Amino acid sequence: MELNVRRVTEVTDSLTEAFARLMPQLSPRLAAPSAERLQTVAGSSSAALFTAEAGGTVVGVLTLVWYDVPSGRKAWIEDVVVDAAVRGVGAGEALVRAALGHAAAVGAGKVMLTSNPARRAAHGLYGKLGFKEAETTLFACKIDVE
Repeated sequence: MELNVRRVTEVTDSLTEAFARLMPQLSPRLAAPSAERLQTVAGSSSAALFTAEAGGTVVGVLTLVWYDVPSGRKAWIEDVVVDAAVRGVGAGEALVRAALGHAAAVGAGKVMLTSNPARRAAHGLYGKLGFKEAETTLFACKIDVE
């Protein structure tokens, strides 16, 4: 299967439909993002939205975000999902490699991500690409936003 990974700068109806199909595969609790939300990410000066395409169909997505703090520029990989029908053919690896290359290009000294403990195959991929499990505890606080 030939894969094409690209950075998205303009959101199309087909991309919005792909996110509607893919996000529930990441977590059943996730709703499909609106075209407006996707365009906000795609147009951000501190984020990059990547797709993996095969045969003209989006089969995977990944978002990279970066920010500056006193300890340096850091980046996070978020919302990585590859369609269950094509997992294992390299789409996830291609997406992560593209994100790592872009993170280096924008000067991020560290790239971080989180992953559900049940996603063993993803953990293997991340290890293969140089990620190590961090010796830290992640805290999260949900803020109700109108």
